[in-house]
Amino acid sequence: MKIHTLVTTVFLLTMSLPTVVQASGYDNIRQLLATKQCQKCVLNNAGLVMADLAGANLIGANLVGANLSRANLAGADLRGADLRGVSLFGANLTEAKLSGANLTGADLRNTYLSNAELKGANLTGANLQGALGIPSQIARPEDFYALGVAAADKGNLKPAIDYFSQAIALKPDYAGAYLARGIASYQSLDRKSALQDATIAAVLFEREKNTQGIATAKAFVKELKTPYTENISAGKPSFMDFVGSLGSVLLQFLPF
Repeated sequence: MKIHTLVTTVFLLTMSLPTVVQASGYDNIRQLLATKQCQKCVLNNAGLVMADLAGANLIGANLVGANLSRANLAGADLRGADLRGVSLFGANLTEAKLSGANLTGADLRNTYLSNAELKGANLTGANLQGALGIPSQIARPEDFYALGVAAADKGNLKPAIDYFSQAIALKPDYAGAYLARGIASYQSLDRKSALQDATIAAVLFEREKNTQGIATAKAFVKELKTPYTENISAGKPSFMDFVGSLGSVLLQFLPF
């Protein structure tokens, strides 16, 4: 009887473990939402869509796989937090502390990252498409260029121009970024800015001895210097005829 009772007790405890763990998770979520204090909490796979967590203390918290889409995390302290695979789509991370956080595979699309602290954060495989205010210390010029190409391909020209400008700020001799920014300005009907960037791109491509870049930049300059009323002969195609499309010319200089 004693053995039977022991086995039954062990069985019941084992069966109740998921419920206990689940209840603990719910308790942590309630605590977080009520007090914004949940240091080292276990919140993996938690549903926190649109939660107001501004200034929350989540130091060292386990948020693996959690859904924090469009959550307000402005000024939140997430130092050392485990955020692998977390969804932060559209979240406000302005001035958030993310130093040492693990953001491997995180969805950071359309997030707001102005003045966010990301020193030592692991962003391997993170998706930053459409994110605003990306700190320069977490992205290379080529990353900003790639983000700009993706934005331009969707017709989002202003964000594209901003991304290309960030690439240039980090790498002032980045010929491809000048050309790309010029084309985006051209598509935005800002021919003056487009001509300035195209001219710089042509000079930089000359320095690099990049024949494809030289030909493209010179064709672009020619297009921009041609008055609107001037007809271009069949033997002298316009720039957009020359390159085919906006996407195709930008992809020519997309780093891999």
